[in-house]
Amino acid sequence: MRHEGFVLPGIEALQRGFEGAQDPERAVAMARYMRDQFAFYGIPAPLQRSIARTALRGLPTPTEVELAEFARACWQRPQREWQYVACDTVGAHVRTCSPAFLTMVEEMITTRSWWDTVDTLAGHAVGPLVAMHTGLAAEMDRWVLSDNFWLARAALLHQLGYRERTDSARLFRYCEARAADREFFIRKAVGWALRQYARTDPDRVRAFVEEHDAELSGLSKREALRHLA
Repeated sequence: MRHEGFVLPGIEALQRGFEGAQDPERAVAMARYMRDQFAFYGIPAPLQRSIARTALRGLPTPTEVELAEFARACWQRPQREWQYVACDTVGAHVRTCSPAFLTMVEEMITTRSWWDTVDTLAGHAVGPLVAMHTGLAAEMDRWVLSDNFWLARAALLHQLGYRERTDSARLFRYCEARAADREFFIRKAVGWALRQYARTDPDRVRAFVEEHDAELSGLSKREALRHLA
């Protein structure tokens, strides 16, 4: 069953907006920056978001089913701008979703994967879902041990916006579990998660880094301690 109140009008308006604003020369440079993994229309982020706001303005608030269908429709299109608008739209409406929506977010993280979408989804979709539905923390325990390092990265980063609400025991457990990982994106995420929590409890982060000095990569340690004297 198609839900055309939000999905079809939104997709069609976005298509018109993106095609009208495409810049082939800029598209080549943007694709190169992303290691030529994705095609682009060549639309800068501020203009892309402006087009999306105009295209979706006035449409009814999507149901959870419509939100998933919209995200999938965007994910199937080759130009990366579609995935960006899907991430932003999911982030805008995720707080109305049930715990089951995490399955949709997992699908987005594990397909057409790169740091640009994964990091956005970790902070603006996974984080809010886990905060609202605390039973989903068990899924984060699964993700952080996944062979799919993008899922593991999302688990490491999902608490970035929690600040004082951070489950520090879980954060440190995750960082310890992936401390010796050789994957760049995991090492970076470990350091980033620790650096962010250092804004709340610098002494505990410093102590963790000292305790795990032998396991943590140089990158993770530098990131974790970047703002600590």
